[in-house]
Order: sequence, then structure tokens, then C-alpha cells
Amino acid sequence: MSDLHHPHGTLTDGTDPVLLTPDVAGWTHTGLRVLRLSAGSSRVLRTGEFEAFVLPLSGGCAIDVDGRRITLDGRDSVFSRVTDFAYVPRDAELELSTVDGCELALPMARCARRLEPRYGPAEEVPVDVRGSGQATRQVTGFGVPGVWDHADKLSACELITPDGNWSSYPPHKHDEASECEVVNEEIYYFRIAGDGGFGLHRTYTADGTLDENVAVGDGDVFLVPRGYHGPCVAAPGYPMYYLNVLAGPAEERSMAFCDDPAHAWIRDTWADQPPDPRCPVTSATGRRTVT
Repeated sequence: MSDLHHPHGTLTDGTDPVLLTPDVAGWTHTGLRVLRLSAGSSRVLRTGEFEAFVLPLSGGCAIDVDGRRITLDGRDSVFSRVTDFAYVPRDAELELSTVDGCELALPMARCARRLEPRYGPAEEVPVDVRGSGQATRQVTGFGVPGVWDHADKLSACELITPDGNWSSYPPHKHDEASECEVVNEEIYYFRIAGDGGFGLHRTYTADGTLDENVAVGDGDVFLVPRGYHGPCVAAPGYPMYYLNVLAGPAEERSMAFCDDPAHAWIRDTWADQPPDPRCPVTSATGRRTVT
């Protein structure tokens, strides 16, 4: 097994599907937890030196933190609608509780500043269609710079790729400070629709010292410490979702990247191709119907 690819079940913590700290990842800034709460249960967490988003993957929850309550309506699944979310600061104790049960993702980043908790309404989350033709995908930018600026280091977004399409394409990187990119560690957390569904992911460097080509399944995690990454390919019949979590050492949050110059020309072809009409797949009101 690759040190970067963590199949479903290899990062578990008790009944929780994922506990990925920077120490486990072998880097400095970025982490991810995925928690499951049964109906009628609650859980107390301490954020320590990490800020985090609380992002429902399925179900909804209440968060009690810093003397206030934030209620998240959530969603049935990552393929059903855009969800509301919450930001929680470092050095906080939060109690998570749920009536009907839920699964939550907590993208997180080490940070210096302590900000206040804040609610993110689903209706204010931008949903963009990127690419065209078979490279069309949905980007849900709930926690990206310029959209959500209430964070010290943490950035996060969601992508939905219709089955048969390619996303994170052309391949790009953000592993050095330059005119077009900043340094960010990045986590990909995948969900695949359909029993036994799978997709493909590639991460590589120009010098060939890193060259990972893996099949990813529902619940898999892939780490990108450096190098070009992309494409993520959704197999025919199996739509793909992934959560991107990014953080790095730069003073200001940024998701700036550089395309692999060998494949950057692909962007110019999109002007002559219609976007896939299946995108956007979801909105804050639910799953979009394609007519």
C-alpha cells in the first residue's frame, strides 16, 4: 500500500472512519477527522492547536461551543445537496449532538490565531461549474479564501464529478512559493456513489521521484505533500465526490497553483466544448434535475 493512499478502514479510530493528524500524515499543517454519531448521542471534542470546519456528510447536528449553540440541518448524503456548516476555533471544547444520527467531516489545520465560532448557511455557499466536456465538474467552495475568510490557515472545498468525467484536470501543483503558486499540504477524501464503485487518482512529480496511480474507493483518503495531482476520474456508473482540505505555512490563506505545463493546453480546448449538462449536480435546495 502507498504511504499516500489510505483505503477505507485504515485510518479508523474506534467507530470513527478517519482520524488523520499531521503526525500520521508525516507533515505539519493539515488534518482530517470523520466522525459517526448514532441517533440520540453526543460527543465532546477538544480542538487543541487546530481550527476546523464541521461539515455534515449525512444527517444534521448541534454544536455547543464557547457558550453558544450552532445547529446544522445537514443533508441526506454528499450527493443530495449543498450543506450548511460551522467554523470552530482552536483551543475550544465543543459538544456535538444529534437526534437522528450523523456522519461529520472535520477538516482541520494548525493555526496561531483564535477566532470565534461561526455558522455558514448553505444558501451562501457558491457552486461553480469548472471545465467543460468530459472534464466538467462541480466545485462547492464553502471554505475557500475570498468566499469564507473567517479562518487563519484552513481552506476546504467539495467537488462532485459525474460518472465518466475527469476532475482536478489539468494536473496542478502547489508545493513551492512562486509567482503562480503557494505551498499547501492537501488531503483528498473520497466518496463514491454506488455499491463497489471506484475512481482513479494520480499524483506525480516532473522528475519521476513520485508517481502514484491508484484506484480509490468510497471512504478512501489520499495525501498530496508535493507534486502535480490530477486527474481524479469517476468510473462510468459511479459518480465521485471528494473533500479537499488545504493548509500551509504562508501568512495569508491561498489556493494558488501551477498547471503542469505539459497539459496546460487542455484549458484552451474548453472554449469549443459545451459543459456537461449534469453539472451543477446539487445546490442548497437539493439535487438538480437534468431535463
